[in-house]
Amino acid sequence: MEDKTSQFKSADIDEKGIRKEKPEELVMALAEAKADAILQRLPVSDYVKEAEPTLLITSDQVVVYEGVIREKPANEEEAHQFIKGYSGGHAATVGSVLVTNLKTGFRKGEWDRVEIHFHEIPDEVIEKLIEEGNVLHVAGGLLIEHPLIKPYIKQVVGTIDSVMGLPKAPTEKLIKEAV
Repeated sequence: MEDKTSQFKSADIDEKGIRKEKPEELVMALAEAKADAILQRLPVSDYVKEAEPTLLITSDQVVVYEGVIREKPANEEEAHQFIKGYSGGHAATVGSVLVTNLKTGFRKGEWDRVEIHFHEIPDEVIEKLIEEGNVLHVAGGLLIEHPLIKPYIKQVVGTIDSVMGLPKAPTEKLIKEAV
């Protein structure tokens, strides 16, 4: 018997093709588009009748800085600009989670916002982060859990798990509602 409890699939959607003015609406629209794209590729009819509740969980996140939505930096220059802007200031992450029960069709999502306040971040730290390259693959170039950036975090208003991409409490709540 094949274990289907932890299958990960990429949505492969054009995230830049989905635009909303409010970050909360954008992350929810992206999570829904991801769910729809994955659902189209699942052989749902093959196993849905006998299946126990099977859940599809999708999410997305953006960073908001001075009222502007920031997604993944386009290049190293933009990553440098993003991180330099956070130095001595603050930003917010807005993340979503959407849970779909493949058997019942139940679908519900929530978003979560976390404020992050920074001390001054030295240029050499910014350069090292960019050199490593990981900041190019995350919303706003923001990796607060990274050992190089951790010492420059002044305060986090909200939960770290939300900043890292999946808000734990809303996810658990939505799973309970979906099963």
